[in-house]
This record gives sequence, C-alpha cells and structure tokens, in this order.
Amino acid sequence: MKTWSAIILLGWFNFSQAQSPEGVTHSGQHTNQMPFPVDSYHELANPTPTPVKLWNDSQRTIVGWGKTSKRYEKEKPVSKDSLSTNLNLQGWRGEKLSAQWVVSAGKKDLSLSVEISDLKNRNNNQVISKEQIESAFVRYVLTDELNKDQKGACGHRVPANFDSTLVADVIDHKIKDFKVLKQTTRPGWLSIQVPRNTKPGLYSGTLKIKDGSKILKKLFITITVEERRLSAPKEWNFHLDLWQNPYAAARYFKTDLWSDEHFKAMEEDIHHYVNAGGKSITASIIDRPWDGQTQDAFHSMVRWTKKLDGKWDFSFDVFDKWVEFMMDSGVTKQINAYSMIPWKLSFAYFDEAANTTKHLKTKPGEEEYKNSWTAMLKAFAAHLKEKGWFDKTYIAMDERPMESMEAAMKVIKNADKNFKISFAGNSHPELFDAIDDYSITLSENYPDKIIESRKKQGKTSTFYTSCSHPYPNSFTFSEPSETEWYGWYAANKKLDGFLRWAYNSWVLEPLLDSRFTTWAAGDTYFIYPGGRTSIRFEKLLAGIQAYEKIQILKSEFKRNNNTEALLQIDKILSSFTIDELNNKSASVMIDKAQKALQNL
Repeated sequence: MKTWSAIILLGWFNFSQAQSPEGVTHSGQHTNQMPFPVDSYHELANPTPTPVKLWNDSQRTIVGWGKTSKRYEKEKPVSKDSLSTNLNLQGWRGEKLSAQWVVSAGKKDLSLSVEISDLKNRNNNQVISKEQIESAFVRYVLTDELNKDQKGACGHRVPANFDSTLVADVIDHKIKDFKVLKQTTRPGWLSIQVPRNTKPGLYSGTLKIKDGSKILKKLFITITVEERRLSAPKEWNFHLDLWQNPYAAARYFKTDLWSDEHFKAMEEDIHHYVNAGGKSITASIIDRPWDGQTQDAFHSMVRWTKKLDGKWDFSFDVFDKWVEFMMDSGVTKQINAYSMIPWKLSFAYFDEAANTTKHLKTKPGEEEYKNSWTAMLKAFAAHLKEKGWFDKTYIAMDERPMESMEAAMKVIKNADKNFKISFAGNSHPELFDAIDDYSITLSENYPDKIIESRKKQGKTSTFYTSCSHPYPNSFTFSEPSETEWYGWYAANKKLDGFLRWAYNSWVLEPLLDSRFTTWAAGDTYFIYPGGRTSIRFEKLLAGIQAYEKIQILKSEFKRNNNTEALLQIDKILSSFTIDELNNKSASVMIDKAQKALQNL
C-alpha cells in the first residue's frame, strides 16, 4: 500500500509540475499567466465596462501629447481637443523631464511603436542625443478607492466592499511594441535626461507614433534648456527616505535570500531610488520589526544567539551584505536600523542550550530589555566602527509612544553616547533636541524656531504620509501631481525632505493588481518589479528636482543680495499648504508655481 501510494504521489507530482502554474492576486483572482512576471505580462480585465457609445461617437484613431499630471482611462477614448501636436518643455541642465503621449484606437487594433529623434539646436549644432531619451508604454493596474468616509485608507479591506478599476500607473520600458486593441486607449511615457554639459538654447525633435511600419502621427517636441544646472542626484540636499524591502524581492524573483541572484535581481529596482537621490538604507536588526504588515515580512539581518554560557552573541554578516550592496548601488548617506520597539515587543533569538529559536518578550523600561539591548548595541557599535559606518548609522523607530521612546533612548545612549537616533511619528517637543533624524506626519508642523535650531545642529527634519491621509498621497488612484506636491511643500516649510514607509513592499502580483488586504491600493510600493518605474514615482522625482532648484535659486539670490527675488520665491511657495490643497488640485498649484519660478 505504501509503495502504491508513493507511485501515485510521484505521478501527481510529475503531473502537477508539467502544468503551467498560474498567478493569483490578493483578491483571489486568477491571472491566466505565470506568477510573478518580470520581462512581459498581460494586464487583467477591467471590472468597469467599456462605454461603447463613447467609442461609437469616436471611430478614428486619436494621437497626441497629453499631460503627465493625468491618468488616461483605458476604456474611454481621449478627447482630441485635450491633446496637442506640439510640446514645449523647459528645464535646467542636468534635469530629468517627462512627457506623456496618448493613443486611442477607434475601430481597429494597432501594433504600436514609437521612434524618437535626436533633439537638435539649430543655432549651435548641439544635440541632446536620443540615447538620453527613454520611451516606455504606460500600463494599467487594478486599484480601489479611499475608505467610504473619504477620510483615509487605513484598515482591513475586502475587495468586494470597494469599487475597483484599472488605472494607468506602470511605466514599462521593457516592451518596444504593443498591441493596442480597438476601443482602448494606450498612453506612453518619455523620460528625457538633459546632460549637465548641454549648452543652453532650444532643442527640437520629433516623436513618430507608428502602427507597424505606418506612421500614425508625427509629434513635435521642443525643450528650452536654461543656463542653470542641477547637480547629480547623489549630491542633492533633499533627504529622500523610502523603505526598501529585500524580502519582497526574493519572493517575487524566486531567489534565495542574500544569494548573488537575489542581489542581481534587485539592481534595476534600486536604480530608481538612487536616481531620485535616495539617502537612507533600510536595515532590520530584529525579526519582524513591523510584525507582518506587508506581504513579505522583514526579518532580522542580525543573528541573535544566546550562547551555552548565557551570554549574547551577534552575527552581522547579512547586515554587511545588504549595506554593501546598497552603498555599491549609490545610497551612502545613512543607514536606518529598525527597531528597538517593534509592534509586538517580542525579540527572536537562537538559544544554543535548547537548540531552538525562542522569543524574548520584554519592553522598554524593563531590566531584561535593558540588558539584552545593551549587549546588542555595544556589539553593534564596535562592528560599525570597524566597518567605518558608525557615524552614518541611526537606531531607528517609528510611531511609538513617547514614554517607550524615552526609555529606549536611555538604553541607546548608555550603550554608546554617540549613537544617532531616527524617529518617524508624532511631534513630541520633548524629543526635538534628542532625535537626529525626525520625521513627523504631514498633519503636523514643526515650530519655525525648532526647524532653524535643528538645521544649525546638523539634524534632519522631514515629513511623511501614510494611509491616514486621503490626499496628498501616493495611492495608485491618487492624482499623480500629489507626489510632486511634496517637494514644493517641503520647500515652503523649510523641511529637509520626505519619508514613505514602502518603496517596494510588493503585494502578491504588483504588476497586475495593486490592492492589498489592508490600506488603499499602491500604499505598499512606489516602483514595480523588473526596474519599472511609475507615474507616481516620476512625479515625486519632479517635485524633488523642484525643491533642489529652489534651494539653488535661493543661494544665488542671497549671494547677489536680490531681496526682491527671495520674497517672490517665498510668495510662490506660500500657497503649498494643506488648507490650500483643500480648494485646488495639486496640478493646478504646481503649474502656477512653475510658471512663476521660470520668470525669476
């Protein structure tokens, strides 16, 4: 009987292996394709029906330049009057510019591709090479909506309780031709990197939108390159802190954790963070610092061991591999080590005497907490100093009660008084002097004197958004310009930058369905697998560049004693408040501010 059972089991195993596995989203929807696609994939069907009458009224193929601030709906034809044939952009040397084109296929399928020319300056024979321009198709992903009270997006979610639809967000550079079905709309995205050595002037070129070998339309683009110059992203002042999740990458790319294949697979995705001037490396020094709030929980990059003699021992091998990978990628300013105050106040370690993993349940203020963390922090400090990383490492915590923070900080400083501390959470005046890297929620404000004092001390002061903010936010259904608004807001409030808790904590099938079991769609990630960026992320980058330009202009005007220009900048920035955003869209505010800034 056992032999027969084994034969049946083996036969079933071979049969199941021969079948093509199929992906499944968080909502339980089968994707009809292999799970975790990387190079190519097909989008899911739209739950929202196609408005056939609109297409019957628009039988032609419509092509033109659209706006980067708009998400064009897949199932609706774009209005011809909303598009243009000519596009004029303005930018600094070293700036990355974006443009969006749109095609609505009326009565027949299209085999869509694009052909971009060099951008030429006729006056001085200078060229912005087409090699500096990346074309991509905008792809559609499932999204949902805010909570029914419209006050936020926190809490457990049952997909059936929320309206869902496809939304434009993925920027897919991996495909160069795309089959567009009739009665659908397909946008595309251009990213133009203006070289820092470009001579100022007008640069013009064309974008041919093609159906097979046939040119559907030739679009024209002109860029006015100004004299001023942006430095390389690594040199930007804006403090961008987006938490990276290497555990999500290992699951999605089907690699062993910390293998060569794992690190290789992450290179393309980290690239966007680096090119946006990312400053902080996210490192987990305990198991599950945020319990299991993401699809792929964070585990400890430090191995905690209680030896046979009862003493603590710590291995930092994985921590070193991760930090070295991120630094080699270009993120070198700061290491944030999470967290001395996890959500569950339970610390996993390997007990040699019992030959098993155990959990130490203790909290700040208790003797056991003090003893275990003192041992760890002393060993950690010694290791960091040996590696030359001590001065850039911060013991990091988030959204914890002030009493717990004060108790934990006492342990930190007793272990090594020179340890730096990072905290993201509510504004506590008692902590302003003690926290080296402080990020408060968008709903709160630092007192002006505190901002000035912290700047003089070399401390970092930023803000963050979360599921509690209906807008501005970075959900996949949010207005794209809301993430661009962050940079202008930070400049107005004289903040150092922005923090968001999830750069790539991917859901089950992030390219297809951005919804999750908790929080609104897109809350857990900015970028998509395979090195794909997003409309949300590119607009965030645009806001960061605006912040950098404002700092450069302010420095220039101060050197030249141009008080009037400085006052004009303050006036431009003064509108970037939450109250103002309640009455105007982010895109309207930004368009007005950009025009005013260009005149300075």
